[in-house]
Amino acid sequence: MEHLEKNPQNKIDLLFPPEWQDYELLDSGNWKKLERYGAYLLERPEPEAIWKPALPASEWKKVHAVYQPPSGIASGQWKFHKPIEEKWNISLGNLHCLIQLSHSRHIGIFPEQAPQWNWIRDQIEGAHRPIKLLNLFGYTGLATLTAALAGAAVTHVDASRRAVNWAKKNQLLSKLENKPIRWIVDDALKFVRREARRGNTYEGIILDPPKFGRGPKGEIWEFYRYLPRMLEACITILSPDPSFLVLTAYAVKASALTLYWALKDYLSKRNGYFSAGELAQKEKSAGRVISRAIFARWTEI
Repeated sequence: MEHLEKNPQNKIDLLFPPEWQDYELLDSGNWKKLERYGAYLLERPEPEAIWKPALPASEWKKVHAVYQPPSGIASGQWKFHKPIEEKWNISLGNLHCLIQLSHSRHIGIFPEQAPQWNWIRDQIEGAHRPIKLLNLFGYTGLATLTAALAGAAVTHVDASRRAVNWAKKNQLLSKLENKPIRWIVDDALKFVRREARRGNTYEGIILDPPKFGRGPKGEIWEFYRYLPRMLEACITILSPDPSFLVLTAYAVKASALTLYWALKDYLSKRNGYFSAGELAQKEKSAGRVISRAIFARWTEI
C-alpha cells in the first residue's frame, strides 16, 4: 500500500476477492487461465499470464470447455472436452449468479470485482440513511444486487438488453425480487444527461465502463474519449449530500493513477477521501498474482 500526496487516506491498494466454495482460479500460464465455476473447469485466454503453468498438463486436460478466441472471420467459440451445461448457477455468499457460455469469452461474472461489491456494501450500510444508487454499465447486476441487499434503492443501466435480462435472472436466483431496483436499457451517457435535466440526483454512483462499446441505438463508447464527459456528467447528478463514487476500468492503457487524478480533478470542489488501485486475483497453484482491472474511489467526509 502506498499513500498518495500527504494524506494517508489517499492511497493505492491491491485488492483480492475472498475465497468462495463455487469459484477458484486454479492455475495460469501460456496466456491462459484455468478456473473452476461450480462443478466445471473452464480454460480462457489471459494476456497477463506470460509465465509457464504451475500445474502439470494432466490437470489442464481435466477441463470441461476451452474458449477459442476469434480468428480471422471466425467468431470466438467454446470447444467442449467433457459434457457441460450451457447454463448453470453458482453461489457467491448471499448472491447467486447464472453462468452461461456463448460466443464471448465473458460468462456473466468478474470474480475480481468482489472487493468493489464489499466496499459498496460497506458505504451503504455505514451511511445510516437512505441511499439512491446509480449503477452505470451494470452488466449482469452483481454490484446492483449487493447494493440492494445492503439497503440502497438502485437504478441499473446497461446498453445491452441481454445483460439486463441476465441481471434480472440473477435477482430472481438471489431471491431479491422485492428489492427496489429499476432496470434501464439505455446509453449510459445519454441517461445521465437526461437525469441531470430532470433534476434527479444520487448519493452513490458506480461506473464500470468498457474500453469500447455500443449503445442500444448504435451509440459509440470509447474509453479515453468519453470517460471525461461521463465523469463531468456524473458530477452534475451527485446529491448535495453524496456518499461515494467508484470507477473501475478494464483493458485500457492506463494505470490506477490515471483514474485517481481524473476523479480528483472532477471532484475537486468536494471534500472527501480518494483511493485507487488494482483488482487482482491470486492463483491457487503457485500464488502468482494477475492484475485484472484498475479502480478509483471517492467517499464524502
